[in-house]
Amino acid sequence: MNKLIIILAAVNGFLAVSIGAFAAHMLRDRLSPELLNTFQTGVQYHMYHALGLFGIGLMMLNFPASNLLRISAYLMMAGIVLFSGSLYLLSITGIRWLGAITPLGGLCFLTAWALIVWFATKQQFPS
Repeated sequence: MNKLIIILAAVNGFLAVSIGAFAAHMLRDRLSPELLNTFQTGVQYHMYHALGLFGIGLMMLNFPASNLLRISAYLMMAGIVLFSGSLYLLSITGIRWLGAITPLGGLCFLTAWALIVWFATKQQFPS
């Protein structure tokens, strides 16, 4: 499982850089400044949470049986898809109702981070 999480983290880091470069070069002249800013917010959160997913994968190397870490990883992935994905689609299509999906992704992110806090408080770490 931890190998899969690390692979997903790396793929998402790659995608965040690629999508950000695409926006910088291909969308700059096609989107309004507001929509371009919305797109860039999606890219930023995509990268932040790709790194978070990578951290979870590294923690899972030492705690492979942790359900809290496993669920946190799933929630980070769901958050990337829902939060960043909805912002990407909203920016490109202009379909405003997609913005209603974004908070669900944010809730996934918050829950994922809270589960990491819960995991850390339960663990006995070596000194």
